[in-house]
Amino acid sequence: MTDSSPPPLTKAEKAEIARQERLAREAAALRANLRRRKQQSRARADTAADETPAPAAGTTNSGS
Repeated sequence: MTDSSPPPLTKAEKAEIARQERLAREAAALRANLRRRKQQSRARADTAADETPAPAAGTTNSGS
């Protein structure tokens, strides 16, 4: 009976796999953060557009 399992990984290979996984997690976190910040920005823009105040009385620019 032959063993079809792959040979054990070296320390360098394990370190590289761990580094790649860490980079993938970091990239996913950055994308999620960017998505959240865009949603917050859009929400603020929508709120600001809904709350545009009318010009205050007595502040006309008549050019006198």
